[in-house]
Amino acid sequence: MNTYDPTWDLEVIFSGGSQSEELRNYIGVIEDKLVDLQSLVERFMPPKIPEQSSDLTSLVNRMEDVSMRIRQFSAFVSCLTAQDTNDKHASRLTAVRSEIGAKFKNIQTQFDQKLVQIEESTWKSLLLDLTLSEIAFVLEERREKAKDKLDIEQESIINNLAVDGYHGWGQMYDTIVGKMKIEHKGEELSIGQASNKLNAASRAERKEMFDKWQEAWEAQSDLFSETLNHLAGFRLQTYKHRGWDNPLKEPLEYNRMSEKTLNTMWGVITKYKPYYKKFLKEKAHWLGVEKLSIYDVHAPIGQSEQTMDYSEGARFIIDQFKEFSPLMAQFTEQAFEKRWIEAEDRPGKRPGGFCTSFPHSKETRIFMTYSGTLSNVATLAHELGHAYHQHVMNDLPILNQGYAMNVAETASTFAEMIVADAAVKKAQDPQEKLTLLEDKVQRSVAFFMNIHARYLFELRFYNERKSGTVSKERLNELMVEAQEEAYQDILEEYDPTFWSSKLHFHITGVPFYNFPYTFGYLFSLGIYAEALKEGEGFEEKYIALLQDTGSMKVEDLAMKHLKVNLEEEKFWDQALQQCLADVDEFIELSKHLRAGE
Repeated sequence: MNTYDPTWDLEVIFSGGSQSEELRNYIGVIEDKLVDLQSLVERFMPPKIPEQSSDLTSLVNRMEDVSMRIRQFSAFVSCLTAQDTNDKHASRLTAVRSEIGAKFKNIQTQFDQKLVQIEESTWKSLLLDLTLSEIAFVLEERREKAKDKLDIEQESIINNLAVDGYHGWGQMYDTIVGKMKIEHKGEELSIGQASNKLNAASRAERKEMFDKWQEAWEAQSDLFSETLNHLAGFRLQTYKHRGWDNPLKEPLEYNRMSEKTLNTMWGVITKYKPYYKKFLKEKAHWLGVEKLSIYDVHAPIGQSEQTMDYSEGARFIIDQFKEFSPLMAQFTEQAFEKRWIEAEDRPGKRPGGFCTSFPHSKETRIFMTYSGTLSNVATLAHELGHAYHQHVMNDLPILNQGYAMNVAETASTFAEMIVADAAVKKAQDPQEKLTLLEDKVQRSVAFFMNIHARYLFELRFYNERKSGTVSKERLNELMVEAQEEAYQDILEEYDPTFWSSKLHFHITGVPFYNFPYTFGYLFSLGIYAEALKEGEGFEEKYIALLQDTGSMKVEDLAMKHLKVNLEEEKFWDQALQQCLADVDEFIELSKHLRAGE
C-alpha cells in the first residue's frame, strides 16, 4: 500500500529555494527577453493588408514565450511565500515579480493599442490566418478591451504605480497575516493551523477558537482596514479614469460572463434558500443547539469526527476518480508520487489552499494544510481538479490557457463532487452516510450563502468606498449585514471580522473573488449530470470542454457543450434541483435516526 510524502518537491523546478542560482539565471533570461520584446513591439507596424501577417504572428509567438516564463517564475514565488511566510528572500522575489509583471503589462498594453490601430476589415482577415485563427478569440478580446482603456502612456503609468501602490497593499496584508499567531492549549498556532480548529467536533472548542480568532483579527483591524481601503481605492481610481462606473465590469469581463447570467444565478439561488434554512435547522438538532452560529455551519455532526491520514485521503481520492475518469486518476496518482502537493500541517505556512501551474515544466503544485478531516479530503480533491484542468491544456497555445476563475472553479468543484458523491453512495452505516451527506450539503451552503455574503459585502463596500474611506466599524457592520441577508437570519452569531480574515478580499489579481466559485459549482453540476448520463463515453467530451475554457465566453461554452442558455433560469433551476435532492435525503435520514434515539 502506497504511503505518500505530504511535502512538495520544488527542487525539480528550481534547485536552491529562494536563493536558487538557477532561478536567478532564469529571471535574467526573462529580463533580457522583455528588453527584446519591448523593442519588437515598438518597431511593430500594424498590418495594412491581410498578407502582412508574418510580423504579427512572430510577435505573438515571442509574447507567448515570455508569458510562459513569467508564469513559471511567478508560480515558484507563490510556492515559496506560501510554504514559509518568514522567508525574507522569497518576499524580495515577490517585489521582483511585481516589477517584471508591470514591465510585461506595459508591453502588452502597447501591443494591444497597436491591434486597435489595425483597420477592421484587415483585422478580420488576419484572424483567418492559419496560425492566428487558433488564438483569434483571445486576440479579439484583447483588442476590444484595449478600446475601453486609456491611452498607452496613461495605462503604463497605472501599471507602474500599481507595483507599490496597489499590489504593495496586497503584499502588506500577506506579511501581517504571516506574522499573526493564535495561542491554543499552550502552543502558538499559525493562522492556517488555527483555521482548521474552527471546525472541531467539540462546540466548546469551536467557540473558544472562534473567540480567539475574532480577538486576533480585531487586534489587527486598523491595519487591515488600511490595506483593504487603499487597495480598493486604487482600483476605483483606475476605473474612474477609464470611465468605468460599475465595479462589476472588470470581474465580469475577466470571467467572460454577462451580468444577466450573474443576476439570474443569484436570483434562482435566493429562491431556493428556504430549503437550506431547513437543512441548517435540522443540523442544529445534531449539534445540540436551538440555533446555529456561524462557527457551527461547517462543523461535523455527532460526537466524533471521521479522519483520514494523508495517504488514506490520497488513495480514497484516486479510487473515486478511477470510477469516473481513468486519465484523471492516473494524473492524480502521478501528482502524489512525484510530490506535487504541499499538505504538511506545520507552523509558518500561509492559510488557505491553491493550485498553481508551471507551464514551462508542464507541472502543477498544490498547497494546503492537511489535518485529516473530511473537509481536508474535499479540499485536496478540489485542488486536484484545478491541476487536472491545467494538465489537459498543457499542449494548447499559451494564450488559450488563460481560462478565467469561474470555469477554473468548475473543474475543481467537479472533482470534489465526484469524491463526495461516491463516498455517500458507498456508505454502509446510516450514521456514516448522514455525516457524508451533511458534509456534501454544507458545501452547497458555502456556495449559496457564505459566498453570497462575500459578494454582497464586496458590492456594497465598493459602492461606499467611492465616497471615501470606510471605517473598520462600518466594515464590520457591512459584513454582518451581508451575512444576515445571505443566511436569511437563520444564524445566532455572525463573523464581523470576516472582511479581514478572508484572503480573497485582499487579492489584487482578481476583484470579486467570490461569485465565480458559485458559478463553477452549479456549472459543474450540469457537467456532472451529463457524465452520469453518458458514463465512460463522457471523459473525452469533458476534456474537450475544459480545453475550450480559455477561448470562449461561458455562455457560448455552455451552449456548445451542454446545449443550455445561462441567461435563462432553466439551467440554474435544474442545477439547484440536484442540490435539493441531497438536502431532502439528509433531512429524511436525520429524522429517521433521531426518531430511533
